[in-house]
Amino acid sequence: MPVSQAGVVLGRAISDMINSVLELAILVAAGLAVGWSWHNGPLNALAAIGLLLLLRFSLIWVGIFAGLKLTPEAAGASWMLLLPLTMVANTFVSPSQMPGWMAVPAEWNPLSATVAACRRLFGNKGWVGDSWASEHAMLLAVAWPVAITLVFLPLSARAYRRLSR
Repeated sequence: MPVSQAGVVLGRAISDMINSVLELAILVAAGLAVGWSWHNGPLNALAAIGLLLLLRFSLIWVGIFAGLKLTPEAAGASWMLLLPLTMVANTFVSPSQMPGWMAVPAEWNPLSATVAACRRLFGNKGWVGDSWASEHAMLLAVAWPVAITLVFLPLSARAYRRLSR
C-alpha cells in the first residue's frame, strides 16, 4: 500500500507532540496546585504555552533527523550536543552575569528567547538585557523554532526516504 514518505516521520512528530502537550498539561497543573500562577491573564499564558510547544516541535525534528542519521552508539552520546543549548541560556543566570564569550551565545540561544518571551507573557520578572536579542525575545521565540523546523523537517523526510530505499 503506498504511503507518503513524509507521513511516517510526520506521524512520529505528531505522536511526540501529543506526549509533549500531555506532559506540559501535567506540569502546569502541578504548578497551579502548589501556588504558581500567571500574572498577565489567561490569553498570554496560552501564548506562552504555545511558544513552549513551538520550540518543542522544532526540536522534535532535530531529534528525528539525528535518530535517522546516527548509529545507536552515537545516538547515546548525542545528548552532549544539547548541553550547550540547555546550559548556555538565560534559564538560570542572566547573560549579563556571564563572561563575554558566553553571554553572546546565551542571548542568541533559541531556548533563551523562548524563556524570556514566556517570562514576559506569564508576567514574571526576568533578566532584562540591552541587546537586540533580549529586546526582541518574542520575535526570536517564534523565528528560531520556525527556522529550525524549516531546516530539519525536510532533512528528516529526505533521510527517511534514503533509509527506505
